[in-house]
Amino acid sequence: MTELTFTHEKDASRYALHKGDDLVSVLDYRDDGRTVAMTRAYTIPTFRGHGYAGEVVERAVSSLEENGDRDVLPVCWYVADWFEAHPERSGILRARA
Repeated sequence: MTELTFTHEKDASRYALHKGDDLVSVLDYRDDGRTVAMTRAYTIPTFRGHGYAGEVVERAVSSLEENGDRDVLPVCWYVADWFEAHPERSGILRARA
């Protein structure tokens, strides 16, 4: 089984998930120094249906939680749905003004 590799591509403002040499899913974001607005979760069509978008969101949230210096604003519907399904992770969400 090919292992998944998670990377943070800061220059491209995205997190990426690879399976072997193949890019399978990305999570685009905007970072203003306080809040990371997660704008788009996207899985390459040939890799859809295997949970890769959820995996890249989970790993990005874990990375941000570890750093502890950013809140998350789930702009993308998929990311918002992910947080609804994982209420235990909502501590990192930006408080509504």
